[in-house]
Amino acid sequence: MVESEICLREEGSVLLVHPDYEGQVTVDWFRPEFWGAKAQPVSSGGRGGAWFIDTGAGRVVLREYRRGGLVARISEQNYVFSREQDVRSVAEFRLLNQLVNMGLPVPRPVAAWYRKVPTFQYRAAIIIERLDGTTPLAELIPILDPSDWQVIGRTVRRFHDAGVRHADLNCFNVLVRDGTCFLIDFDKGRIMPRQAPEKWKASNLERFARSIRKVAGESALARVWDSFLNGYNGSQNS
Repeated sequence: MVESEICLREEGSVLLVHPDYEGQVTVDWFRPEFWGAKAQPVSSGGRGGAWFIDTGAGRVVLREYRRGGLVARISEQNYVFSREQDVRSVAEFRLLNQLVNMGLPVPRPVAAWYRKVPTFQYRAAIIIERLDGTTPLAELIPILDPSDWQVIGRTVRRFHDAGVRHADLNCFNVLVRDGTCFLIDFDKGRIMPRQAPEKWKASNLERFARSIRKVAGESALARVWDSFLNGYNGSQNS
């Protein structure tokens, strides 16, 4: 166990809890029905399975891990269990703690949960602090100016310079607030080895460009991409 987590095992479940929430988080926190009207579904991005919750101890986001694509027809929420450190909620919780300690703009993790189910599988969920006052980039593409896109470019570059690979860099996983931005949803993200070839950075940028094109169209991408790259490459030109 590392300093930034407390491990609890109860009712067949495993929880990792940030020390700031010690004595507060229980297995019930991961059940939307436990919160009643305090749990409001997140409507933008993703595959569902996420809720904004006012816990009384702070505003958070509960997110269940759900599969997409054809495999979801077989099992939407079950994943193959190999070892605890590879459980998706555990890995993301620990990665977010690392990124917070590195000073990168990400939400702070509150707790992670998983439970084994029959046939060597598990279900999992994570709770993170809500970044109040933010808006998904997908909703802002038509109105942001070049300086905003430069900020986004500089932010992505900070992550890349730190070796952080976001597995799904898209317009819904970039949140904007008052001239700053944050990255969210680090499921399957990782800190790359220093010796790793840097083609993963270009792949990250290509994925982001595809997302802008998909959400807002080719003309929007053409309008904003140079400003984004100016920020990413350290240029102040718009």
